[in-house]
Amino acid sequence: MQFENLPEVKLGIVAVSRDCFIRSLSERRRAAIVAECNNAKLAITEIKTTVENEKDALAAVEEAKKAGCTALAVFLGNFGPETPETIIAQYFDGPCMYVAAAEEKGDDLIDGRGDAYCGMLNCSYNLGLRKLKAFIPEYPVGTARECAAMIAEFVPVARTLLGLSNLKLISFGPRPQDFFACNAPIKGLYDLGVEIEENSELDLLVAYRKHKDDPRIPEVVKDMEKELGAGNTYPDLLARMAQFELTLLDWARDHKGARKYVCFADKCWPAFPEEFGFEPCYVNSRLASRGIPVSCEVDIFGALSEFIGACVTEDAVTLLDINNSVPADLYEQDIKPKFPQYKLTDTFMGFHCGNTPFCKLSTTTSCNSRLGKINYQIIQHRLLEPAGSTPDFTRGTLEGDIMAGPITFFRLQTTPETTLQAYVAEGEVLPVGTRSFGGSGVFAIKEMGRFYRHVLIGKRYPHHGAVAFGHVGKALFTIFSILGIPDISYNRPAGVLYPTENPFA
Repeated sequence: MQFENLPEVKLGIVAVSRDCFIRSLSERRRAAIVAECNNAKLAITEIKTTVENEKDALAAVEEAKKAGCTALAVFLGNFGPETPETIIAQYFDGPCMYVAAAEEKGDDLIDGRGDAYCGMLNCSYNLGLRKLKAFIPEYPVGTARECAAMIAEFVPVARTLLGLSNLKLISFGPRPQDFFACNAPIKGLYDLGVEIEENSELDLLVAYRKHKDDPRIPEVVKDMEKELGAGNTYPDLLARMAQFELTLLDWARDHKGARKYVCFADKCWPAFPEEFGFEPCYVNSRLASRGIPVSCEVDIFGALSEFIGACVTEDAVTLLDINNSVPADLYEQDIKPKFPQYKLTDTFMGFHCGNTPFCKLSTTTSCNSRLGKINYQIIQHRLLEPAGSTPDFTRGTLEGDIMAGPITFFRLQTTPETTLQAYVAEGEVLPVGTRSFGGSGVFAIKEMGRFYRHVLIGKRYPHHGAVAFGHVGKALFTIFSILGIPDISYNRPAGVLYPTENPFA
């Protein structure tokens, strides 16, 4: 599938120069960064206007806009002028980063000394005075090669900020009964600049029925057949699910309004399967694999978190229940001998009915892993269909064990008091069969037991967490910081106590 629904980051670099410093120093150092970016295959536009005063700043911003830049690296090649360099971020309509030049040679510290190390302090102070948010790397002073690497780290951050500023979150239906945690106040979305459109399940059902006999259905069915291969266990179901996929895609197209990007938070039970004739999980997974996350159970902040993960990784993401503990016998048999670095309480199972994209499910049956296939939702079958009957409308989940590899579990959430908070924890999916059902995996996160108690429980997070496939905690923490999230939690290492942790425990 083609990955879509994400912003394109077109980088520009602007050099600034304090008028009492040698201008050519900044320009030469700027050109060296561009050369290093080119060597690293990182496309960047060199803005030729060097900024020494306010008029230069406006001219540089205009030059960047005409070049199609959507994000800017402001480079302090020397000390830099505080006001002009910071109003660049004020007038440029996109994310900005600030980075400074390190001195180059010990025998060239007169005309070749730029003092950008000092200038960055004044720059950050002036950004604060103007209440401007910008990306400043962990150590923002470096050689041309080091600055190019910092600019590369800025790209996923910029892409996410651009995406959120143009995002519409579309929901269908109220949360299911006894899922209050998924029904968070929407004020946090507006605080972030995200638009929301709330609809009824009936609106979705009406739209779905209008797509009956849509001429595009056979083409979508073929694509599903190609993706599923041997996992196409219910071929009679594909036309219904293709009809639903087209319904969601057309709704996204027609309801973007003034925004460029969309994600969905849909109600998927208990009424959905009986009225639509299938479970929506597989379709949800297909959209997620295209950069259009669809969260379960009308979890609007779950969908938002998934979209952030897709922007950061430019890859498929998923939303899982932080679901069940790993049995001690399974741990002793399958985990401890191979992964002694993890305690039993470092492990847990992530699960959902079947919304994890096919491309993120295991492709090998080694370690007793389950391969991806269409199945029925066991819990819903118990609830909605006659006991002992052959599954009918509860079919449509995508089951399989999630592929092993590095992951980042995270969530951006608003509290009942409408305060935004977030958590980020890096870990991995272990190559261990779950012996269970649904789309699930055995996850390992260092000190998960304490994190579970003092962050997830202690700060009243819901059971859903977004999963990015890779270690992207650094980018996520930076994004949440730029967004002004006041409380960003992480899994603290052993010996570093949480504020609520009993030191005598």
